[in-house]
Amino acid sequence: MQNIQFIQVTPEQLQESIIQGVKTQLDDLKQHLQPKEPTKYLTRQEVAKMLSVDLSTIHNWTKKGILSAHQIGGRVFYKRVEVENAIVKLEN
Repeated sequence: MQNIQFIQVTPEQLQESIIQGVKTQLDDLKQHLQPKEPTKYLTRQEVAKMLSVDLSTIHNWTKKGILSAHQIGGRVFYKRVEVENAIVKLEN
């Protein structure tokens, strides 16, 4: 076990030093953390418009597993980030 002694430090000085250290760490965390964006859900119509395709194409791509559909209360939605990730760049 390691002993630490504080010589010529008042309790108030020690408390202030600890508070300053914690504030510095919190400020560093705030600079590096990005706020989490809420998940954006799109309807079938919005996805079709976004990709400039028919609803039947959206249906077919969902059945083939190209797009992932999510059902909420009997309605079908697509996560925007998943739709964007499904777009694959073709190498020429």
